[in-house]
Amino acid sequence: MRLGIVASRFNEELSGRLLAAAQAEAQKLGVEVHVASVPGALEIPSALQWLAQSGRFDALVAVGCVIRGETHHFDIVANESARGVMDVALDFGLPVANAILTTENEAQAEARLDKGAEAVRVAVEMARLKQGLEP
Repeated sequence: MRLGIVASRFNEELSGRLLAAAQAEAQKLGVEVHVASVPGALEIPSALQWLAQSGRFDALVAVGCVIRGETHHFDIVANESARGVMDVALDFGLPVANAILTTENEAQAEARLDKGAEAVRVAVEMARLKQGLEP
């Protein structure tokens, strides 16, 4: 099974830990992984789309961390990145697990760093489900 992970570099320390957890889980599951790095959460859907278009992956995972600031920008990034991730999944009929954390503060993000590994488990499970439904 081939898994593509698109990881945001924004909030790099937290995003990096999410990515490390995702990669460790993929290795534990024996899944081949390709990682694409992008600047921020809004760039994740485009990279997911390119990976999906390549036809080389059984499932995809989005990894990143968006923490609320003092402006409305948080809501835009949180909503539009989630919408874009879902659009890729539905447009390509490909399992795409979303591990883009959207939290109020760093403490909430720290408490959710297991979501990287969880997203890999979800993506692999859904890919296996899809494979089992194919003729």
